[in-house]
Amino acid sequence: MGSTSDLDVMSAAIETLAEFGIGFEKRVISAHRTPDLMFEYAKTAKERGISVIIAGAGGAAHVAGVVAGLTTVPVIGVPIRTQTMGGLDSLLSIVQMPGGVPVATVAINGAKNAALLAVSMLAISDESLGQKLVEYRKKQTEKVLKAEI
Repeated sequence: MGSTSDLDVMSAAIETLAEFGIGFEKRVISAHRTPDLMFEYAKTAKERGISVIIAGAGGAAHVAGVVAGLTTVPVIGVPIRTQTMGGLDSLLSIVQMPGGVPVATVAINGAKNAALLAVSMLAISDESLGQKLVEYRKKQTEKVLKAEI
């Protein structure tokens, strides 16, 4: 994430990944304040065994785009709500990547969906994880079917 203030939103991704038993790193790395660290992190991600990167940031929200430009590991961007523009600035910054440097982008403050998208990507080659995802979806369906108003 771009700053510690993003943790409130990104905690939904952390909790979801933990629920599925997926190991993860959580780091604060600013595209603007620590560019050398961002470069090193992104360039070494694949060799360190990272399969998907979830990058959350608000405002200019360059974390996801910069990381995507430096690695072939899939990057999922989470735009963080801002006071200035309600997160629209973050969303547009992340979603409008140039051709050839894709960033999968979820809704503003959509960290949980970012984690579920990462789970889906990882489940392609992990049958056990795929089964956990099927069970998760079944529970969602059951919850809706049991809902009374």
